[in-house]
Amino acid sequence: MNIFGVGLPEVTVILILALLIFGPKKLPELGKQLGKTLKSLKKASNEFQNEIDQVMNEEDKDKSPKSIESNQTNQINQETVDSENSKK
Repeated sequence: MNIFGVGLPEVTVILILALLIFGPKKLPELGKQLGKTLKSLKKASNEFQNEIDQVMNEEDKDKSPKSIESNQTNQINQETVDSENSKK
């Protein structure tokens, strides 16, 4: 078990210190509040990542069809010019 680079022995020491400092009555409340905070941070992080992914996907979609269409249009125009030049 490795949470934020902290192993099981370190977590145990931190929990024992928290128990001594805050006492057994406050510890469940602090744990509950810490859990809510971590959950909200994770949710915000996931939302942020989803927004970034969505913007990146939109940019890819915008670039791909236009570049393909412009390449096809350029090829058709070049072929037309080539065929006209060969007729002359």
